[in-house]
Amino acid sequence: MELNAQSTQPGDLVAAAAKSNILIVDDLPEKLLVFGTVLEDLGQNLVFVRSGADALREVLQREFAVILLDVNMPDIDGFETASLIRRYKRSAHTPIIFITAFADEIQTARGYSLGAVDYILSPVVPEVLRSKVKVFVELHSMQRRLRDQADERVARVAAETARRLAEDAGRRSQFLSNASRVLGGSLDRDVGMHRLAELLVPELAAFAALALVDEQGELQPVVTAGPATAHAQAPPPEPALRAMREAFASRRRVTRELADTENPDGPDAPPLQRLAAVPMVIGDRALGALLVAAPREAPGQSPRDWDLLEDLADRAAIAFENAQLYRSLQAEIIERRAAETELQDASRRKDEFLAMLSHELRNPLAPIRNALEVVRRIAPPDSKLTWAGDVMDRQVRHLTRLVEELLDVARISQGKISLNREPVDLNAVIAHSVETAQPFVDARGHGLQVQLPHTPVFLQGDFARLAQVVGNLLHNAAKFSQEGGRIHLALWVEDGNAVIAVRDEGIGIDATLLPRIFDLFSQGSRSLDRSQGGLGVGLTLVRRLVELHGGRVEALSEGSDRGAEFRVHIPCISVVGSGDGDASPVQAPSPSGGRRVLIVDDNHDAADSVAQFLQLEGHEVKTVGDGMQAIACVPVFAPQVVVLDIGLPVLSGYEVAKRLREMPATRDALIVALTGYGQKEDKQRALESGFDHHFVKPTDPHALTALIARWTSEIADKGGAADSAAR
Repeated sequence: MELNAQSTQPGDLVAAAAKSNILIVDDLPEKLLVFGTVLEDLGQNLVFVRSGADALREVLQREFAVILLDVNMPDIDGFETASLIRRYKRSAHTPIIFITAFADEIQTARGYSLGAVDYILSPVVPEVLRSKVKVFVELHSMQRRLRDQADERVARVAAETARRLAEDAGRRSQFLSNASRVLGGSLDRDVGMHRLAELLVPELAAFAALALVDEQGELQPVVTAGPATAHAQAPPPEPALRAMREAFASRRRVTRELADTENPDGPDAPPLQRLAAVPMVIGDRALGALLVAAPREAPGQSPRDWDLLEDLADRAAIAFENAQLYRSLQAEIIERRAAETELQDASRRKDEFLAMLSHELRNPLAPIRNALEVVRRIAPPDSKLTWAGDVMDRQVRHLTRLVEELLDVARISQGKISLNREPVDLNAVIAHSVETAQPFVDARGHGLQVQLPHTPVFLQGDFARLAQVVGNLLHNAAKFSQEGGRIHLALWVEDGNAVIAVRDEGIGIDATLLPRIFDLFSQGSRSLDRSQGGLGVGLTLVRRLVELHGGRVEALSEGSDRGAEFRVHIPCISVVGSGDGDASPVQAPSPSGGRRVLIVDDNHDAADSVAQFLQLEGHEVKTVGDGMQAIACVPVFAPQVVVLDIGLPVLSGYEVAKRLREMPATRDALIVALTGYGQKEDKQRALESGFDHHFVKPTDPHALTALIARWTSEIADKGGAADSAAR
């Protein structure tokens, strides 16, 4: 045997796992050799160390059946080593046999106080040492077997307990999962409560009840379920109801034991003797209470299963709260949609009313304007007549402008206006607008200052509509400024946008009106000096036309009597192909000889006023009141020009035009629409029906005579060319 600090190798430990370990501690190798020789017959695992420190390391690594410890060692003596060994839990009760050459009473007493079980004097007697060590080895083996058996029993009990707990936890988890799925399967509160009752009975209890708080804060039973009353609306028994109310009020679980005579489900159902009620709480609000009840000996319905009622109540509270929120949201959405529909209908009716009003106003305006021109032609020279004619002309033009603004607003609101986009120089737009608005500005005695850039400012837009925007702003500034005021109009480019600013020194805009100054029919308080304030649609039209161009308009004012400024921002373009210069106005040629003109209009004043003016121009005119009369007189009158209204009784103007094109006498006639229908689709339909031109009432009668003159000249030119070709 080789005596080392440890006689066994790591590989030997596995083979010796069933053996007991014996620790032998002595600083002399020869004594270790003796102990090994004496004890090797025991067949145990012998561990040899030569110091107290090595002994402590071994005690930390393994368990020993007995320790043989020399008393006298150089570093740590046997007593101190024994004291340190006793401090470790594993070796606190390991038998220690001291080996010493001398043992007096003091040493013996000290050794026994440290837990020594025996003293063996050196030199040892082999049989004595072997027999004593063998006793402790057998005792250790017996203890280890008993401990292993106890550990095995404990392990079996623990495994069974763990299995039952796992099954119980799995069953509860499955139940709560099913409950969440059932509660989340519908946003209808009543459906969710009935489904929850189906889950509770009979899986968790023989009887269940759910109650929710009503609008008055009282707890009202909603669903009860039991073996004989599944989903019945009968209230729960009074003890159960009291328990639910107590749980709802206290926000805690309430348990009760019912008397044997109390039976909520009738005489045929088993008596319910145990019940538990828990509140359904979300946040700091109690929504209701949940109750379950079962017979005292109901299999599978033990009170332990009811421990999950709080979790179930929490999930039910969340589900019912979501259902209530969804119901409120649905009601709000329905109410909002109804309000939106009502607003849309009101807006549509308003737009339709504006369009119809504008159309109907055009009819009386046309004969008034035409009659005014006739009066001017035939009236004798008189200053008062001239003054009266000028007044009527100005007012007719003003009324026409208001009607056009109303109609434009209706068209934009209905999405029936389109822009004729082309590269436009804003300098030219402003020059045109100033020329148009100048008479009105001068009439009020205002001074107009215009500041334009030296280079063109191009954008992609509709020239006429942009001129309308600037013109409306100039008219607005002139209307709301005291006579003799100053108006400033400027144009510049800023951050890729063209900015048009119109500033006045007038009555300003009140702070309460400023946020809604662009709303339809929105105006400030009126006074006598604002008698020509208009309808309040001009700025609305400005904003909507600017928005159609992809821009925006803003109003600025420091308050009443502080003036106002309107700024239009529209994206401009930096590169545009050079176009031709502005064409000179084309003068309409005078008619060479009168034409036979048929006027068809059910408004007799409108027809007669146009007829009077055309007769003054030398034309032969006939008027009829409907389409059937027009078709009947064509073979006899053979009109060369037909001025035709569209809104006619019996036959519409579209149908009359189609029939005129089929008749030989009017196949090549000039057919002109003079109507109140002026939308884009109206014009397109007129051209498709056979009209050559489309005028919107009220129109300038000079424009009609100019059209007839041009058409006459074109016919004459074609005739001359045909004669030359024949020759």
